[in-house]
Amino acid sequence: MSAPLHPTIAQVTARIQARSKARRQRYLDLIETRRSGDPARARLAAANQAHGFAACPLQDKEMLKSGRWANIGIVTAYNDMLSAHQPLATYPEIIKKAARKFGATAQVAGGVPAMCDGITQGFEGMELSLFSRDTIAMSTAIALSHDTFDAVIYLGVCDKIVPGLLIGALRHGWLPSIFCPAGPMPSGLPNPEKARIRQLFAEGKVGRDALLEAESQSYHSPGTCTFYGTANSNQMLMEIMGLHVPGSAFINPNTPLRTALVENSALRASQITQLTDHYTPIGHVVDARSIVNAIVGLCATGGSTNQMIHIPAIARAAGLIVDWDDFNDISSVTPLLCKVYPNGVADVNHFHAAGGMGYLIRVLLDAGLVHGDVITIAGKGGLTAYTQEPYLSDAGLKWRDAPTTTGDDAVIASIEKPFSSDGGLRVLKGNLGRACVKVSAVKPEHRVVEAPARVFKDQASLHKAFNAGELDRDVVVVVRGQGPRATGMPELHKLTPPLGVILDRGFKVALVTDGRMSGASGKVLAAIHVSPEAKAGGLIGKIQNGDLIRVDAEHGILDALVPEAIWQKRPLDTTVVSGVNRGFGRELFSVFRDGVSHAEAGALPFGDMDPDDPPHEPVQDQSAQAAEADA
Repeated sequence: MSAPLHPTIAQVTARIQARSKARRQRYLDLIETRRSGDPARARLAAANQAHGFAACPLQDKEMLKSGRWANIGIVTAYNDMLSAHQPLATYPEIIKKAARKFGATAQVAGGVPAMCDGITQGFEGMELSLFSRDTIAMSTAIALSHDTFDAVIYLGVCDKIVPGLLIGALRHGWLPSIFCPAGPMPSGLPNPEKARIRQLFAEGKVGRDALLEAESQSYHSPGTCTFYGTANSNQMLMEIMGLHVPGSAFINPNTPLRTALVENSALRASQITQLTDHYTPIGHVVDARSIVNAIVGLCATGGSTNQMIHIPAIARAAGLIVDWDDFNDISSVTPLLCKVYPNGVADVNHFHAAGGMGYLIRVLLDAGLVHGDVITIAGKGGLTAYTQEPYLSDAGLKWRDAPTTTGDDAVIASIEKPFSSDGGLRVLKGNLGRACVKVSAVKPEHRVVEAPARVFKDQASLHKAFNAGELDRDVVVVVRGQGPRATGMPELHKLTPPLGVILDRGFKVALVTDGRMSGASGKVLAAIHVSPEAKAGGLIGKIQNGDLIRVDAEHGILDALVPEAIWQKRPLDTTVVSGVNRGFGRELFSVFRDGVSHAEAGALPFGDMDPDDPPHEPVQDQSAQAAEADA
């Protein structure tokens, strides 16, 4: 039995609904304009329809020509280079065969790009990573532009792919939509051992052969990486938002149970179209309640800081406005219930075995921390459908109640004995702007750092200084010119090993950056996504070497401790490293960089998606203030 909703969760939900009221209503009105009791293809002229099914098998063609069968679109992020997406190769055929059993047809509507941050970390391609999310959203819109589908199944897993697919799906909010993942690879080299080898390599104590062998033992087969980064945070979000077939998140690929879940996605898609009595458009599933549930899940599991950019972007696509204060307040009342690497030793397979999403959602419901009365693709029961787990019986795919107690309290805690009383996601504010910090993996004694700044404009310069021993001291490392307007906001995960070494040598160390850290943000205090960014006139651009910087995650402070008279007169540095936006196709994304919103608004490059409503801008634009002071 779910407890009454926690007052803070109710309050945050209410204020999101209030600030979003006008634009959300316009969004719902848009969905209503597409209501029809006929198949989507019936709106098309004969020639248009003929183009749409010309290549179909004869049975499908006949049903599309004369029947009232639903037509399910498939949007896929398949490629066979990325381990998480390689299993998706077989899914379209599985879905098509299953759809026919359930009185529907299915077609691959289109493909979207899928890049891997794990491959591009620290290299030029990483500067396309965040904008790949928006390219995926746009590609999804193009895939669905033929307007011949009654529901859609989305095949994607990793960092920017799921948020991009979801943004694109929400702009077709009248279509029922199901997200179908591939699942994690089996466990390989334990994550702490992988991290140890990386740090030894950073210190020059092991060679590249040892490093490559460790990495190969970690990332060793088809499936998602097993640490709890952005990819697996995505799967948690789709589960707790009610967009998965229940229990789909962490079933390994190439198993009979995974295949059965893929087949079931075709069944559910065929059951929730406008041609049935159970119409469930995605724009109704994703509302303020499900967005709040997503944030609660993120905090309870210690998930990726990247979601503090993605969730606001997803919300805006659904006519909702979310800001970092919402995250901060939800985190303050959501206990940390999971210890999955980098917040602990276990990987997501251990998490799943210990009770997984079914147990976690049950705990959150029982504690009144999530909305149970939400719409989901599973149908009746709201979020309680996701307190069950799938299994195979002689009769096929079935569901049973997930465990009511944790199978390993070192991996998933009880609500009575959480790992922390809060979720560890916090907002910092001060004369440098606003920033995010994740402290769930940062020891309490490292959560407040006051030290002289050392300023860099790229990762390579920091590594050079580290190798020269110039950072062996208490230091706040400032890496600026890394925001979405400057370089596309690459992840700076390559900084983690050297900063970890400095910390282990007994020095106080923190990172301040207008860039991103990986979903694997770890033990070093990191004030990230600083907004406004330096390129947009943010005051992080005023920091000089030697300035005393205070990063205080306990009290939410991000300040340069520079005398006010000096600070006001100091010029802004808005420059980026020369040539950084040339080559590797980065020139093609200049229109994205020029028009992108700040990180707290989702770093969206294609406008606010609702021109009739003024944008909600909780971040003060400091550029005008700084220019006035400089004058």
